[in-house]
Amino acid sequence: MAEKKIPQKKTALKSYEDVNFLNSADARILRILSEFIQPQSRFRRLRIMDTIVFFGSARLMSHRDAMKVYNKFKTINPGSTSKLAEELRKAERLVQMSKYYEDAVELAKRLTEWSMGLKTQANRFIICTGGGPGIMEAANKGAKLAGGYSIGLNISIPFEQFVNKYVTPDLSFEFHYFFMRKFWFAYLAKALIVFPGGYGTMDEFFELITLLQTGKIKKNLLLVVYDEKYWTNIINFKGLVEHGVISEKDLNLFSFCNTVDEAFNIITAHFKKNYLKEKENSVPKISI
Repeated sequence: MAEKKIPQKKTALKSYEDVNFLNSADARILRILSEFIQPQSRFRRLRIMDTIVFFGSARLMSHRDAMKVYNKFKTINPGSTSKLAEELRKAERLVQMSKYYEDAVELAKRLTEWSMGLKTQANRFIICTGGGPGIMEAANKGAKLAGGYSIGLNISIPFEQFVNKYVTPDLSFEFHYFFMRKFWFAYLAKALIVFPGGYGTMDEFFELITLLQTGKIKKNLLLVVYDEKYWTNIINFKGLVEHGVISEKDLNLFSFCNTVDEAFNIITAHFKKNYLKEKENSVPKISI
């Protein structure tokens, strides 16, 4: 006579193993906390004390890549009204705008070489970007050329954004929530550099300048706006003052820089004055 099998009791999933629950609306707060705690853990492990953040367009290319695009269309008659002629004009703009990509590479490289020469136990003034293409790629590339770390705070969106190959693998992050990504942009930053860009760049720029204006950022954060001619063409800063919607002193919340040398000098001077005291160089810490 065959032995009767005793049915095994099915063990319920632990809550932190329940994928359906973790992806539910009820667990949203856990997902938000994960995007806070996981980066914090990695920054502590790698002794990242503070950052220099680069903002700018994801659509800009290196001069070399822009020339490749341009060369496809350069034989077209500029007077043509065809679609190809419009593509040629776009390619010409890409070549013109590629100077910002090259400047971002050079500035990030020089800042990384400078920071690596500091006598500190922590990793200071690490290049940080949104991790994607364009100006973000350029800054990460500059840091890698210098042999240093660089951070990529990527965001999951339907277009343009992917982690570029120059981000340090252990410092590559993928965010779902924009506000948690912005938190990490601001929290460790001692300087932010705003290169030419579009909606995303302006969103980041204006959010940070609002936090400075309202005193929500207490530290001495340097905000550099790269290329006065570009930005004053896009935004009438003085017009805001003339219409009484900001104060004259609010124009002092940021500094215009027009060359790599100018940006490098103002950033390193700011760090030497405010953040390179003996007591600040010994122990890397992230306090919340």
